[in-house]
Amino acid sequence: MNSESIISQLAEICISLEVQLVTAESCTGGLVAKMITDLAGSSQWFDRGFVTYSNLAKEQMIGVDADIIKLWGAVSEPVAIAMAKGALEHSIAHYALSITGIAGPDGGSEKKPVGTVCFAWAFQDKVTNQLKSISMTKQFPGDREAVRNQSADFSLHKLYQLIQKNF
Repeated sequence: MNSESIISQLAEICISLEVQLVTAESCTGGLVAKMITDLAGSSQWFDRGFVTYSNLAKEQMIGVDADIIKLWGAVSEPVAIAMAKGALEHSIAHYALSITGIAGPDGGSEKKPVGTVCFAWAFQDKVTNQLKSISMTKQFPGDREAVRNQSADFSLHKLYQLIQKNF
């Protein structure tokens, strides 16, 4: 399924369930928010997008604890979770997705090579009414643009699956 198709499906499900989305993006630099807002009428279901490229932006804009960044590194699942939860807390949205990674061509290491991307999604569980989060790390091939595009597509597909499961 291509990105336009998944965004149309996200729009349908969010509008029908009366829920809103928020994004917190680092390595994708707002690409997910751009893809969402390319669809006319997205203001009905998209609250806002945070581009928290620097560590300081993660701390100041969405409340990521500096100690989490120091302990785990900006490209980590704990930071991705903190980003998603922080985005929810700083918006009126019901679902959040976050992306932090190494798009390249530089910045990779042996433990975290270029193409390493950490994701998180946060939402209010409809059964328990508790804030839940899910995270994962993926390794994407290709150049900077390819890593960013694959990251955006993956995050949107996973978000759609989570919304479907939660209702």
